[in-house]
Amino acid sequence: MATKARTGKKLVIVESPAKSKTIAQYLGDGFEVDASMGHIRDLPQPSDLPAELKKSSVGKFAVDIEHGFEPYYVVSPDKKKKVAELKAKLKDADELYLATDGDREGEAIAWHLLEVLKPKVPVHRLTFPEITKEAIQRAMAELRDVDESLVDAQETRRVLDRLYGYEISPVLWRKVAGGLSAGRVQSVATRLVVERERERMAFRAASYWDLLATLAPAAEGTDDAASRQSFQARLAQVDGKKVATGRDFDDRGQLKAKNAELLTEATATALAEGLRDAAFAVRSVEEKPYTRRPAAPFTTSTLQQEAARKLRFSAKVTMQVAQRLYENGYITYMRTDSTALSDQAVTAARRQASELYGAEYIPSRPRVYASKSKNAQEAHEAIRPSGDSFRTPAQVAKQLRGDEFRLYELIWKRTVASQMEDAKGSTATVRLGATAVSGDAAGRDAEFAASGTVITFRGFLAAYEEGRDEVREDAESAANGAGAGSGEGGRLPVLAQGQALDALDIAANGHQTSPPPRYTEASLVKTLEERGIGRPSTYAATISTIMDRGYVRTRGTALVPSWIAFSVVRLLEEHFHDYVDYDFTAEMEEDLDKIAAGQQAGADWLSHFYFGDGTNPGLTTIVSGLGEIDAREVNSVEIAPGIVLRVGKYGPYLEKPLPADAPEGTVPERANVPEDLAPDELTAEKALELMESAGPEERVLGQDPHTGHTVVAKNGRYGAYVTEVIPEMTPEQLAAQPVEYYKNGKPKPPKKPVKVKPRTASLFKSMTLDTVTLEQALQLLTLPRRLGEDAEGTAITVQNGRFGPYLKKGTDSRSIGSEEEIFTITLEQALEIYSQPKTRGGRTAAAPLAEFGDDPASGKPIVVKEGRFGPYITDGETNITVPRSTAIEELTREHAIELLAEKRAKGPAKKPARRSSGGRAKAGAK
Repeated sequence: MATKARTGKKLVIVESPAKSKTIAQYLGDGFEVDASMGHIRDLPQPSDLPAELKKSSVGKFAVDIEHGFEPYYVVSPDKKKKVAELKAKLKDADELYLATDGDREGEAIAWHLLEVLKPKVPVHRLTFPEITKEAIQRAMAELRDVDESLVDAQETRRVLDRLYGYEISPVLWRKVAGGLSAGRVQSVATRLVVERERERMAFRAASYWDLLATLAPAAEGTDDAASRQSFQARLAQVDGKKVATGRDFDDRGQLKAKNAELLTEATATALAEGLRDAAFAVRSVEEKPYTRRPAAPFTTSTLQQEAARKLRFSAKVTMQVAQRLYENGYITYMRTDSTALSDQAVTAARRQASELYGAEYIPSRPRVYASKSKNAQEAHEAIRPSGDSFRTPAQVAKQLRGDEFRLYELIWKRTVASQMEDAKGSTATVRLGATAVSGDAAGRDAEFAASGTVITFRGFLAAYEEGRDEVREDAESAANGAGAGSGEGGRLPVLAQGQALDALDIAANGHQTSPPPRYTEASLVKTLEERGIGRPSTYAATISTIMDRGYVRTRGTALVPSWIAFSVVRLLEEHFHDYVDYDFTAEMEEDLDKIAAGQQAGADWLSHFYFGDGTNPGLTTIVSGLGEIDAREVNSVEIAPGIVLRVGKYGPYLEKPLPADAPEGTVPERANVPEDLAPDELTAEKALELMESAGPEERVLGQDPHTGHTVVAKNGRYGAYVTEVIPEMTPEQLAAQPVEYYKNGKPKPPKKPVKVKPRTASLFKSMTLDTVTLEQALQLLTLPRRLGEDAEGTAITVQNGRFGPYLKKGTDSRSIGSEEEIFTITLEQALEIYSQPKTRGGRTAAAPLAEFGDDPASGKPIVVKEGRFGPYITDGETNITVPRSTAIEELTREHAIELLAEKRAKGPAKKPARRSSGGRAKAGAK
């Protein structure tokens, strides 16, 4: 057999074209770099399996559950051409280098390439934390084989997610709504958001009062108040008892601190009046050194959190921008749980800090950070600027723009700051007081407290300061003012024990306790990581999924759950409790880590998860033993006595259940729930208001003389409308349908009659459900109204839309003045409108639905417009459809900027691949 002639060529395969282009710059002659374009194989839909497998143990999941949970992989249809190209290049190569990412997913991609390409030449696995010449040279010296344990862990995760989703999701379809999904991490994330909303719904606010005093050292000689440094102090004790603050109440609004003094408006006001002429003096002064350490370098999770806080990026945008920065050689690998820096990176950060801020800004020894993640995964160092020496933001400003520059700058600052000195200073805490001298409070002792921190050496703060998420006490802390908290930089005057003070002002302030704040993307990511749920690298996709499914929507930066999320979570809690349990989910993640470390076999773990054992029933046993689930109960929430919220096919609505003795056919009272109303805002009072303001569900107007159909006016989710009632076919009409026959002469079963869609039209703004007439309804049902054709023969119609009346000619729409014009405008008038240019601001151009100022990336104005497929956001360069889960009224500037950034991050839309004429690629088992 002839030996293959050596060509000297070496084929390197990575995941993406951008990565291949960057790597190619650093490899010498003889190397050819190509991209697999991500995964080349995956589990097919069971419906796409070959006929002989559909009835086998593979048929339910495309996984052989009876033979070691062997996955049945197929080459994705859109990757067949790429696989053919890689095979052709491999024929001319002497060696194959698999340079996919170094995490579990990258390892799995490398393994799939091996399985499909079946190379007959030496194969090398190499990984590098950054795409630089030095990193690639080091990787070439540390070649290895594909890590089978990492592959096993990733395959187990993929099969686990298939089992979980395919067993539980159909239950949601049957009992809640079609198109929903359950997932190992997404369902738990949804539960977190729903539980927080439940806490807000159960929360009862409590009122409390306190005093805020403005004081200054007592005047000496000719000193006036203006020349003395004033400060603020908050009331801490009355007659030796602690004054109640927001932290002393539980979520039911009850005071939980036994020895706290609860001030009412009357007692606080009386005490303030009694202290106005009292003699204040300093009772104690305590000063302590202040030290603050820098935050660790970024992990995937902390990068997502900080980008959300400081740049208003969603987790998805953060990862997309970070991916581009990594692939183009600007930062290290962006999927990591490690806070460690390489020796080269530590040296680079310390050198740069010293050059930019001075030698005194770096500690004598390098800082070392340990990971705090519950399930820290193997792999890389922290996310940092790439290279053995860092490029400053100024040095990359010409190559990077917009979101890429902003994220690089954030990563650079955090990395350099992590190797800088502590911020140092001092914190002074002062206690001062007086005895009330007049009024109802006379004789009562009041003690106030003030504190202030002075930074004497900024240290790492010269480069970077970490952001923080909102906590429940934020509102109270903000109200306390700079003098009463420990706000950095709040300098107090020099005070001594016993020193007299003048009270410049004493104000009595009322407060209310605050409900727990809703999750933001940043705080949800933080909670998921702290609980050990899922992997930070998947959080962006998880949050996108729960939004796309309609489980969660955004209000500003807050995540608000939908009522359908309440139904889903309730069903899962009651019937699949373990599978949305936080600890159980975290334990699954720990088990996957053991598989990655080679301590456990994936097939054995999957068997335990799916089939169970003596102590664990297993998923299949739980699903098969579900019994009857009351769908109506699952989709109901009692809002007030006698008022229940139902989650229906067309959205949530309120209903007053009928009494047991109600006559058959009685329709219960109902009211629609506004889309923009958050669950915690649907209080008992609001529910009563909605029920009282709701008109009749349906009003019969009469019969259409042309069709004989009954015409009714109804209240719908999007307002009142009129429609016709199409009667069901009678048994006689069904029996009279023509009979079709098979070729053998036997009659075919009768076909189900096609349901005729009734005509429907929204009421004009000038009409109401109570006043609309049959004549008006019949006129509305004629819409759209055809006016005629233009000179080219294109039809022109007039109709009413969600955002007002408009003309339509092909794809060209023009707004008209009022709804009443719909029935009066003529063809000539329409042609006149179309003869005018479609300019913004003119009568014939629809005004923007919303305007949000200039985009920070493009510098162009952001507007929301009505498009052919619904409202969309644009800055004139980039367009993105408004998500279905976000109402236009709730869309904020920050969210609009985020959506545009996300669309830019995806790049231009790819053209669909041409279908090949070949048959299905052979399916390869593992």
